[in-house]
Amino acid sequence: MSQLQANWSYPSSIRTGAGRLKELPQVCLQLGMQAPLLVTDPGLVGRSMVQDALELCRGAGLQVELFSDVQGNPTLKNVEDGVFTYRAGKHDGVIAFGGGSALDAAKAVALMSGQDCSLWNFEDVGGSGKRIEGTEVAPIVALPTTAGTGSEVSRAAVITDKIKHRKRIIFHPDMLPAVVILDPKLTIGLPSDITAATGMDALSHNLEAFCSPLYHPIADGIAVEGIRLVKDYLGRAVEDGNDLEARTQMLVASSMGATAFQKGLGGTHALAHPLGGLYNAHHGLLNAILMPYVLQANRQAIEGRIERLARYLNLPNPGFDSFLRWVVELRDELGIPHSLASIDIDDSAAEKIGKMAAMDLSAGSNPILFDAQEYATIFKDAVRGRL
Repeated sequence: MSQLQANWSYPSSIRTGAGRLKELPQVCLQLGMQAPLLVTDPGLVGRSMVQDALELCRGAGLQVELFSDVQGNPTLKNVEDGVFTYRAGKHDGVIAFGGGSALDAAKAVALMSGQDCSLWNFEDVGGSGKRIEGTEVAPIVALPTTAGTGSEVSRAAVITDKIKHRKRIIFHPDMLPAVVILDPKLTIGLPSDITAATGMDALSHNLEAFCSPLYHPIADGIAVEGIRLVKDYLGRAVEDGNDLEARTQMLVASSMGATAFQKGLGGTHALAHPLGGLYNAHHGLLNAILMPYVLQANRQAIEGRIERLARYLNLPNPGFDSFLRWVVELRDELGIPHSLASIDIDDSAAEKIGKMAAMDLSAGSNPILFDAQEYATIFKDAVRGRL
C-alpha cells in the first residue's frame, strides 16, 4: 500500500492514501479556517469516522460544528438550512464529508454562504454559471466516503428542485474544493450494494466522457485509465470491503471520472437526472441500469472508439459487442438489476421523461443528439429490460 500514498495537484490539491484523515486539521488551518462547518449526511453522524474528524479538529483548537440535514438527493431546503447554520455559527470554511450528496450540499453551502440571491441563479445553463457577487465562496476541504460521484474534484453540485421535480446542476468555478483527502479507510464498512452502485457511477462518468464527441484528448486519456481501474478493482472492493488497495483505486477512478467529464457526459445522465428528480432513486444505480441501453442506442457513433477502449482493457475479441458484454456481465456480478422495472419504475411517464432528458444539459454532449421521442424509447427499453 505504501506506493499508493501520493500528493497530486490536479485539478485540486489531492492527498491520497490510507490514514490521511489525520491531516484534516492541518489542511483546515492552511486554508485559514478557525471555525469550519462539517457537512455530512445523517447516515454517517454516528459513524466513528465523523467523530474522529470532529475530535481531530477540536484537538487542534478548531471550533468545528456539525450539519447533517442532507437528503440522499439534496434539496434547496437542505442547502438553505446549511447556510443558516453556517452563518449562525460564524463559520469560516466548509468540510465536505461523505458521499456525493453530502459533498454537493456542502459545496452549495460554501457557495451561498455570502450570497443573498437564490441558489438557482447559479444553475448551469448553456455551460456557464453566474459569477459570484459579494463575499467569495467559502474555502472547502473534501473527504469522500464513497467512490462514485467524484464531486470532490468537481465545480458543480446537483441539487433537487422539489417544486419542479427535477435536478438542477449548480456551477461555479470557485466551488472546486481547495484540498481533497482520498483516504480509503473512510470507505471501509460501506455496504456492498452501495459500493457497487457508486462504482458503476464512476464507470459511467469515465465512459460517457470518453464517448463524448467533443475534442479533449486530455480527458480521453484520463477516462480510459479510469475505466481500467474500475475493471480491475470494483469487483474486488465489492467482494472484500476491507481491501484497501481496491478501495484506494476506486476513489482514484471516481476522481478521474469527474475530472474527465469536463469533456461532457451523455444520454445515461440525461435520463438519470430526471428519473432521480421524479423517483428519488439512487443516481449511481440509475446510471448502472441505463448504461447498456444508452450504449446500444449510440452504437453507430461510437463503435470505433469503443473498439479501441476494448483493446486497452484487453477484452477477448475486442470490439463493441465484447465491451457491451463486459458491462452487462459486470452488472450481473455486482447484483445490479437489469431493468428499471426492478426498482419500481414503470414507463407511464415515458413521454415526459423523454422531453426532460432531451432538455438536460448532459444531452448536448451525447454522441447522437437524440430527440425526446428517441429518449422515451431508450427509457422504455430500460424499463422492460429490452437490450
